[in-house]
Amino acid sequence: MKKILVPIDFSKPSEHASKLAAKISKKTDSEVHLLHMVELPTGVIDMGVGNNFSIPESMLYIRKVRERLLDYKLRYFSNDENVKYAILFKNPYDGICDYVKKNDIDFIIMGAKGHTPLEEILIGSNTEKVVRTSEVPVLVTKKNGENFSPKNLVFASSFKPEKNQAFERFLEFARNFDSTIHLLKINTPQKFEDSQHTNERIQNFINKYGLKNYSINIYNDSSIEKGILNFSNKINADIIALATHGRSGLSHIFNGSITKHLAKKSIKPMLTFKV
Repeated sequence: MKKILVPIDFSKPSEHASKLAAKISKKTDSEVHLLHMVELPTGVIDMGVGNNFSIPESMLYIRKVRERLLDYKLRYFSNDENVKYAILFKNPYDGICDYVKKNDIDFIIMGAKGHTPLEEILIGSNTEKVVRTSEVPVLVTKKNGENFSPKNLVFASSFKPEKNQAFERFLEFARNFDSTIHLLKINTPQKFEDSQHTNERIQNFINKYGLKNYSINIYNDSSIEKGILNFSNKINADIIALATHGRSGLSHIFNGSITKHLAKKSIKPMLTFKV
């Protein structure tokens, strides 16, 4: 992990993400990139500014945004030379994707808002789209990351061979912390496996990685979503990690509705890896 991107909109969720990024970047010695997307005021757009900011009103507006961003940078990262910032004139999703490619970003930390329909309309779609399509790991948080010190990391999976790459990327992140890794397979009435068979499969899955501080957990619940949440709450997990693919936003074991419900209900940071 060398470059961490934190999209910010000066909201409380982006403050949470920034505090979490400050903690993680110090631990991993990573460079942080703060990215703010600007949607120009209607009056400025109507004046035909486009990409040429020669009109006084637009220049003043951009200057104010830059001042606010610099103040934000100092507030959450002090005078750290490892923190860069950028302002783009694009919608959030396109801006994030473009910035990741052009700057070789290898990790994204995003804040997410609460559970109300209005909050979901405002930012939920952008966050979900980034999680669903990002080629780099995405960590989404809903809580203040100032005291982040992960002791328990959950990796929930079916532990099939196609998840190896996601697990390897998870280990790259986990090895920066002195944490216990909890490997989690959820059994449901519709998809039930006997414990011995599942245990053997998980053990075969991790044999080549030389794990030391870990546990294997087979948890029975009425749904995968509830199982992950209930287990994570039971052990007081600091992060829930899952493999993702480009259709539903989370792993092959989820359908779209479960993905959204899990993201809405969990207050724990969720780390996703695309497979």
